[in-house]
Amino acid sequence: MGFSVFSFTRNLGGVSGFFQVVFVVSLFLVLFKAVQFYLRRQWLLKTLQKFPSTPSHWLWGHQLKDKELEQILIWVEEFPSACLHWLSGSKARVVLYDADYVKMILGRSDPKAPSIYRLAAPWIGYGLLLLNGKKWFQHRRMLTPAFHYDILKPYVRIMADSVNTMLDRWEKLDGENCPLEIFHYISSMTLDTVMKCAFSHQGSVQLDENSRSYTKAVEDLNSLVFFRMRSAFYENNTIYKMSSDGRCFYRACQLAHEHTDGVIKMRKAQLQNEEELERVKKKRRLDFLDILLFAKMEDGSSLSDEDLRAEVDTFMFEGHDTTASGISWIFYALATHPEYQQRCREEVQSILGDGTSVTWDHLDQMPYTTMCIKEALRLYPPVPNVSRELNTPITFPDGRSLPKGITVAISIYGLHHNPSLWPNPQVFDPSRFAPDSSRHSHAFLPFSGGARNCIGKQFAMNELKVAVALTLLRFELLPDPTRVPVPIPRVVLKSKDGIYLRLKKLR
Repeated sequence: MGFSVFSFTRNLGGVSGFFQVVFVVSLFLVLFKAVQFYLRRQWLLKTLQKFPSTPSHWLWGHQLKDKELEQILIWVEEFPSACLHWLSGSKARVVLYDADYVKMILGRSDPKAPSIYRLAAPWIGYGLLLLNGKKWFQHRRMLTPAFHYDILKPYVRIMADSVNTMLDRWEKLDGENCPLEIFHYISSMTLDTVMKCAFSHQGSVQLDENSRSYTKAVEDLNSLVFFRMRSAFYENNTIYKMSSDGRCFYRACQLAHEHTDGVIKMRKAQLQNEEELERVKKKRRLDFLDILLFAKMEDGSSLSDEDLRAEVDTFMFEGHDTTASGISWIFYALATHPEYQQRCREEVQSILGDGTSVTWDHLDQMPYTTMCIKEALRLYPPVPNVSRELNTPITFPDGRSLPKGITVAISIYGLHHNPSLWPNPQVFDPSRFAPDSSRHSHAFLPFSGGARNCIGKQFAMNELKVAVALTLLRFELLPDPTRVPVPIPRVVLKSKDGIYLRLKKLR
């Protein structure tokens, strides 16, 4: 009996000792993190003291949530050229909205900020958007031929078919008396276009209800990635995976990957057919996915499955979601400015008549419509900001400097609303883009700029023009005064409660 009591006491002492060790180690880690936090914050305060900002919480930073765009407009008015945005007590970025500042950054070779963009990697992988250095250059050079004008020309007809399918769906609805949330339809249409143009898909995604799971997954990922980028608590992968947001994120990633894996698998199966293989090899220029499948790297190897899916995931997302955002906001801008909408309609009618077909040559014959499109992209840039991490120090034109390692965010939204660049920036005024107008080379950047500008910008602009032209032939766009859209920042610019318009049939 005594032996049993002795053993129990000894074991209890061992357990107690174990917890004491755990407590001491935990306390040490907490103290270490606290010191690390303090030193980092003090370094940032000293280093970035010449970049002022509005008051922020010492631990949580600027908790802006859906008010970030509103805050940027305040910063643009209050702080010339740039300001400081605290994401947390020890994590800050310098927000730039001055054209000269932005030109300097985009003229350098600083990498995409890894602390921010890596959070999107489980979704889109390391394709053109996230790659840096030599590998990015190799992929960019490899994919550039996919956007040659000889490739883009026949896409115009495909774009028109997809737009007309969407408009046919709208024709069957009472959109005049029952306003429609247009983004859902436009997102489905732009996905349809990308699938057909870049991935040789047969059939219509718009008429396939299964495609909704992909667009919904992308919609969720847009928000989840954005909020993770703004949360210091979610930086740790283990903590994030255990959270409800983390579980939603990885579930949405799985849905998105199932879609893109299916696209790759289907195209590979098609190329097993000798006739299709020969047809593709005889083409003067290959489509986006065919380039990836036939690509050879400098060492003669093909793209790995991981690299292949990353590029497909990247272009699938960027090619449909950013374009859908752009078209939706353009339609809203035209709906709220009927005089400009009517002038665009008259221009389109003078070119296309009452027809529904549009060709490559027509796209350069719409100067006023193009002006309106650009002005809408200025007010509502589909990608609100891009970030870089400085790999060398920089000194800006006004003498302020930043050291290596600092993250700078180019606020395209702030740049486009900067009153020193755009008088009365909140006013929709297409004349800003008249042929005889002048502006700073880096005042208007809806597709970013420099060497890392959007590779698909011409593809996107063509699709915007086709969508606007064909829609104005068939519908008058009217706002819904009971539901005014509120722009909110996500990875892609969204509206808080959707974009609702009334659609009046014209024929």
